[in-house]
Amino acid sequence: MRILFTSAIAGAFFAAFNSSSAAFAFTPSSLINTRQSSSAAAISSSRPFGVVRKNVGMTPSALHMTMERKPRPAYVPGQISDPDYVRIFDTTLRDGEQSPGATLTSSEKLEIARNLAKLGVDIIEAGFPIASPDDFNAVKQIADVVGNEVFDDGYVPVICGLSRANKKDIERAWDAVKGAKLPRVHTFIATSPIHMETKLNKTPDEVVQIAVDAVTFAKSLGCDDIEFSPEDAGRSDPEFLYRILSAVIEAGATTLNIPDTTGWNMPWEFGNLISQLKANVKGAENVVFSTHCQNDLGLATANSLAGALNGARQLECTINGIGERAGNASLEEIVMSLALKGADKFGAENTSSGKVLGSGKLYTAINPVYITPTSKMVSEYTGMKCQPHKAIVGANAFQHESGIHQDGMIKNKSTYEIMTPESIGLMRGDAQSGAGIVLGKHSGRNAVGTRLKELGYDLDSDRLNAVFARFKEVAEKKKGGFEDEDLEALVSDQAGSLNELWKVTGLQCSTGMEGIPTATVKMMGPDGVERYVAATGTGPVDAVYKAIDQITGVSVTLEQYGLNSVNEGIEALATTRVVIVPNEGGPNDSTSTNAQTGIEKERKFSGAGSDTDILTSSARAYVSALNKLLSWKIRRTSTSVNEKSSGGIGDAEPAGEPEIVVVD
Repeated sequence: MRILFTSAIAGAFFAAFNSSSAAFAFTPSSLINTRQSSSAAAISSSRPFGVVRKNVGMTPSALHMTMERKPRPAYVPGQISDPDYVRIFDTTLRDGEQSPGATLTSSEKLEIARNLAKLGVDIIEAGFPIASPDDFNAVKQIADVVGNEVFDDGYVPVICGLSRANKKDIERAWDAVKGAKLPRVHTFIATSPIHMETKLNKTPDEVVQIAVDAVTFAKSLGCDDIEFSPEDAGRSDPEFLYRILSAVIEAGATTLNIPDTTGWNMPWEFGNLISQLKANVKGAENVVFSTHCQNDLGLATANSLAGALNGARQLECTINGIGERAGNASLEEIVMSLALKGADKFGAENTSSGKVLGSGKLYTAINPVYITPTSKMVSEYTGMKCQPHKAIVGANAFQHESGIHQDGMIKNKSTYEIMTPESIGLMRGDAQSGAGIVLGKHSGRNAVGTRLKELGYDLDSDRLNAVFARFKEVAEKKKGGFEDEDLEALVSDQAGSLNELWKVTGLQCSTGMEGIPTATVKMMGPDGVERYVAATGTGPVDAVYKAIDQITGVSVTLEQYGLNSVNEGIEALATTRVVIVPNEGGPNDSTSTNAQTGIEKERKFSGAGSDTDILTSSARAYVSALNKLLSWKIRRTSTSVNEKSSGGIGDAEPAGEPEIVVVD
């Protein structure tokens, strides 16, 4: 088990933590059309065009901004009628979910996919359908639902499923996505010498034949939108790439994705590779070239933009840049780079060949007011927080501490900010709140909901009710009012409520220098019956977790435990994050197949919890992770929870008489 210690641990039983967090993000004011409005709406959840507030010397309700995405060319596989248009291919739900600990439930994937559609991404790679029945069902649900929700401007996203280059994978992927209005199958095989020789044990001739057969089979199923990727293209022989890509075009591929799988290339190397492929691959004029850049050297965004400069017209990326190892190219970085620089920095004068595709005035149809809500949603559901200095969506992206910077910001915000936070859906307001609201135990649901919208959280009624109920519980114990960080912690705390099977209803601990740490935990199960167990442990948190294990009947390993304060002071709110892994061979054994290697490995599940009491916070985080595990297991086995099974209620007894059963 790896425990992440912070300064808060030193005073573990006092809530006097010292750390800080803040709201995040931004976007260019030049993209915004302002209009007067008497209605008070932040980010619309039912319309494709977002409405966000902006303060320009007046109250937030006096002026609104409507940011509408630009019109996009009609979608045709393998063709883009406007050579300046760049398609955005989001792979958060596939490559992003391959990040350790980033397991998502089907309901969470559907919510993220819907936000990606509001954002306006051209293609959503919804997953790797062959990996597991649950992955197949999640991709199919997104294809059937999001892939058929047509927006007012006629836009509907392409829904894509990934497959290896074999018939079983391809057929499974096609079955998952074919219900969408615009389905796509994405197949791949490695082409670098090290991959072909050591991983595939195939000759170049065999690899070419496998690739051609894969594309041919996908086309025979009725799929007319086929993407092919030569894995590790960044380290492949260019001559071999010319050969295999020419062959798959002839077989029916419509998009050629060029991955820098290991993040090996420099921007000028990768840009030149795209240029050479377009010049030497037979039939290149009949397909769309794409990039997929990993961030091992921190160059994923730069390499993607170098690809666009040299003729790539599809850029693959993820929200917050999550993904394998060091992650992928970040969607928000790519989109905002093109929004700010696309019109004048992608011309022929910036290429080595002196030639560009189209006029060099590149643009996307992304509606950036949804960047912040989508970033926050992905962060909360995956349990992967952005680093504070992350471009566009980091907590410090709009924070200014230097006196010189503060002076410049007071005189003119453009002195140190190249884009406004409001344009990507982050409401900075005046003095932390445009309405002067101080949240406390007497605040109502509307006040809490308004502040959450200002912070970029677009919650539906059920989720807002859950956050508000939790807000009331904590506000009764917390003095001094709620800071923005406290409210955001409660949103994180309720992120797993959609999958709530078990709920902690009571908790009592005793510990000390001489006594044995003991915890009594009472929980409400999926059958509505309360059960309790008392257990001992090496410490109070360990005792609490052992009691929870007894009640729920799970067998897991706690891989990570992190405890942080949200702000300062004795009344500070604590936020706990955990990552658990089901024990191999146990009742909750949960494996999945890696899309790149085909190797099965145990899934990881993350959870978060917040409270002014660190033990309650720890218990809520652990139960949140267990609920994700149990929900995933139920869907995978397609069986209902059996109270008598090991995955149900364990050894606990219904709550009644105050008899305590101590379990060693």
